[in-house]
Amino acid sequence: MSKHDNWDEHWDRYAEAANRNPAQQMRHRLVVKLLQGKGGNESSKILDIGSGQGDLCRQLQSEVPTATLVGFELSERGVEVSRTKVPSGRFHIVDLFKPPLEAQQYREWASHAVCSEVLEHVDSPVEFLCAARVYLSEGCRMIVTVPGGPMSAFDRHIGHRQHFTRASITDVLTKAGFSVDRVYLAGFPFFNLYRLTVILRGEKLVSDVDAGSAKRGMSRLAGIVMKLFGVLFRMNLLNSPWGWQVVAVARKKSS
Repeated sequence: MSKHDNWDEHWDRYAEAANRNPAQQMRHRLVVKLLQGKGGNESSKILDIGSGQGDLCRQLQSEVPTATLVGFELSERGVEVSRTKVPSGRFHIVDLFKPPLEAQQYREWASHAVCSEVLEHVDSPVEFLCAARVYLSEGCRMIVTVPGGPMSAFDRHIGHRQHFTRASITDVLTKAGFSVDRVYLAGFPFFNLYRLTVILRGEKLVSDVDAGSAKRGMSRLAGIVMKLFGVLFRMNLLNSPWGWQVVAVARKKSS
């Protein structure tokens, strides 16, 4: 386990930055679009695997208000914040490798699932998805997002083990018992540009973000840059050979 895998501390430090991060907003738009593309309807039972501080579930609640939303999250702090943001959701503190008894009620429950920006943080993505698979119904449609492209100093700081390609995420999902419908390489060109600025900033970005979290906010300039990229990201391509945001659509295969 990385020294940066303390998720209670992570959300205390980076909750505000993540909430205003245009990359997170871009990912959430993609997830909602793909969930709604086929079979995402008012009766959906959606499991968010690694639900963080509840931002995706809050958006799903807005877009699919009658769906049932459940979040599994390792962080007690993340679950606490999520319950405040999405009172109608059900959020549980769950270590998939040591699941609590309350998780048993969700075995083979989900008709739809999301695992967004989680697999890069785990030592064995295949084992992690195998542990998650038991909570999905047969044929469950799952959206997975993972980072592609080069790794930045900040990525390493928050515990990234690896970044993925179309081939590597397909291999992981297949070994974990999923059939892969499609893998998109999203985000070209402006998400790539954003990532390049993060990479070039290097270790200084770690100090910038930590300083901002200590003040419970960000500088005016940083806020302007975030808003600018937020506008530009709406013009990114969903799929191209060069996109650095990897998005997979998969289904649970029958046992």
